[in-house]
Amino acid sequence: MTPREIAVVVLVGGGVFFTFVAAVGILRLPDVYTRAHGASKSDTLGAGLTLAAVGVTFGADIPTVKAVLLVLFMFITNPTAAHAIARAAADQGIEPWTADDEGDAE
Repeated sequence: MTPREIAVVVLVGGGVFFTFVAAVGILRLPDVYTRAHGASKSDTLGAGLTLAAVGVTFGADIPTVKAVLLVLFMFITNPTAAHAIARAAADQGIEPWTADDEGDAE
């Protein structure tokens, strides 16, 4: 394997790992606030690493420019969307989960 192929495998592996962590976070975390936090951080990193693998695969070409623009777009919009979701939940009066709610967890 060439160093470029190794870099692609490592980046894709990292992207899959962090995307899987985001999926597990959505399923396992107790409330909308922790789910939004866990999913937005991990999903952004997972998608960023995967798009970095796309950039390494195509080299200095148009698809790499598109991948870089997608990464920039995701780094701006994913945390903003998570903040908007949490803000909407707070505006609706949804209380955050606390240790006192241990028996009420889903």
